[in-house]
Amino acid sequence: MKIDANLPPVALKEAAAVGRAAEELGFDGIWSSETQHDPFLPLALIVGATQKLEVGTAVSIAFARSPATLAYTAWDLAAASNGRFTLGLGTQVRAHIERRFGMHWPDSPIAKLREMVAAIRAFWQAWQSGERLNFRGEYYKLTLMSPFFNPGPIQAPDIPIYLAGVNPGMIALCGEVSDGLHAHPLHSARYLREVVKPALHEGAGRAERDAEAVQISVSTFMVTNDEEANFVRSQIAFYASTPAYRRVLTIHGWEARAEELSALARNQDWDSMAGLVDDEMLQTFALVVPAEEMGAAVLERYSGLADRVTPYLAFMPGERDSFWSKLIDEVHLG
Repeated sequence: MKIDANLPPVALKEAAAVGRAAEELGFDGIWSSETQHDPFLPLALIVGATQKLEVGTAVSIAFARSPATLAYTAWDLAAASNGRFTLGLGTQVRAHIERRFGMHWPDSPIAKLREMVAAIRAFWQAWQSGERLNFRGEYYKLTLMSPFFNPGPIQAPDIPIYLAGVNPGMIALCGEVSDGLHAHPLHSARYLREVVKPALHEGAGRAERDAEAVQISVSTFMVTNDEEANFVRSQIAFYASTPAYRRVLTIHGWEARAEELSALARNQDWDSMAGLVDDEMLQTFALVVPAEEMGAAVLERYSGLADRVTPYLAFMPGERDSFWSKLIDEVHLG
């Protein structure tokens, strides 16, 4: 099992130092998310400051971009990193696509994302092989690639694509077309066993692929003290209030709680929401153990269920280095 760092939303000038420190501690990779900053720019700095640290987006918002822009950016990062880059894509939800990015929400997000993945790979194939770009789909028609705009082949053209998924339809798409799944932080071991793994196998079966070849990367809540418990309760409450994630709670019999959280969110009663996340819910969605037992807890929960684990705690150099070092060593040895 690999263990990765979660890049905090730091200023761009700090990204290289964070990546260098993550590599020195022994993290296998580092993921950049699209929250307060562009997810790709810090990775360009990190690959220049490291030698073996894997980098990737978890996630970049697919429907905020075109296949071409994603293909070009991924191609450059793969070349600069000598094959250490993974393109992680997520759809986000309709409100963000329309009201934050000003883009169109498709009638079928799954169908459009399937086509986007194929279109991105069509660019890569054309650049690497010299073949004509000729992709024709429902959403994209891509037939123009003159030499002036062709970056040409690179040494590491097989760029992994991970897709983010919560519900069975999107997870099945991961099994069908992607190299990996970014599992949402709001998950449980039971959800991974009973929903995620079967959906991955279903999608892989449709495409006659080996489901075990699709990597599962999880971001996991970790709680070692009361301050972290309060923070994680608020995060669980926020995610659980989102109707798109309702299935994760329903499998545990908490659908009524989810509806109550949604109602509080609609009223912007943020302070009351965390109080609905009791100890049972906290321990279901988070690893709640003393710091010195976290490595064993990771292995116990995720062995056989995940290939990569990323602590939801943001990694900052010089903060809790002994905790990170022990956790990394135990996960690697396990």
